[in-house]
Amino acid sequence: MMAHKDFIRLLADIEIYVDRVASMQVQNLNAYVDVVRQEIIDRYQPGEDDPHLRILKAAHLDEDEYFSQLVSEDLRRVIQDIRAAHKGDSEGAPVNSVAEELRQDIEEVMNFKGSDLERQAMLYCKRLGINYSKLTELEFRQLIHILNKSSLLKTHGSKRKKRK
Repeated sequence: MMAHKDFIRLLADIEIYVDRVASMQVQNLNAYVDVVRQEIIDRYQPGEDDPHLRILKAAHLDEDEYFSQLVSEDLRRVIQDIRAAHKGDSEGAPVNSVAEELRQDIEEVMNFKGSDLERQAMLYCKRLGINYSKLTELEFRQLIHILNKSSLLKTHGSKRKKRK
């Protein structure tokens, strides 16, 4: 974070606020706006809903809000750049959500030409990061044997004769 190009700007804006470097200027601007507003009221006696008075009221600067927004924008730029630079790091969250990955895997498995049991085996392999197409016949039979022990899977009458 300290190496970011805008980090110095962030610190400078914080220091300006903390040390009240701009406080006098903000107070002077607000006083000037108040004087002009009062002059308009005295001279023209407009109603409270007068657009010019509302503009002058809106022009009044709240120092805390202003610097909070300024520092927030500085910090946002810094952390967005850091986030972009660390996209794909192993410690970060995956780009796709687990739900989106599962949806993609299910869609791919449903398009697979094979039995329900083969599709189920393929889905488990995908979720575990195993390349289904590289399973040997023996590995496939062992996987099916294990899956058949599940109380959640329906028993499929015939076993696969030959993998596609």
